[in-house]
Amino acid sequence: MTDSYSIGDLARATGVKPTTIRWYEQEGWMPPPARTEGGHRVYGVAHLRRLGFIRHARELGFESEAIRALLDLADHPEADCGAAHTLATAQISEIDARLRRLSALRAELQRMATSCEGGVVGDCRIIETLADFAHGHCADPIHRERG
Repeated sequence: MTDSYSIGDLARATGVKPTTIRWYEQEGWMPPPARTEGGHRVYGVAHLRRLGFIRHARELGFESEAIRALLDLADHPEADCGAAHTLATAQISEIDARLRRLSALRAELQRMATSCEGGVVGDCRIIETLADFAHGHCADPIHRERG
């Protein structure tokens, strides 16, 4: 592992675009990098690790506010990790809610696909169901909840 990275090197090493890296810097998520005499950014191993932390948090679906809080906790290793636990369990609840919504969507699409027997579009249950929803004629509680 090298000790210094250009923004392009850091982007390639982490899979994070240079514009996103610069945004993280502006937001204070990444410490400011050193600069060359020509003004180019020079990142170190700490930047690489921090960017990996941010990327992993994003992959786990944490929102910006939670990532900011987790970064703050990471900067204070002697602090109580209760806040990290709270953020993680809140994220689990959000994922569970998304899974319930996706399951309901899947069931609705399955019902629509099962009712479609082929033929012409004028008689298609899928097209009819979508058109009814678009015109506010659907009485299904799943639709009302999202609408």
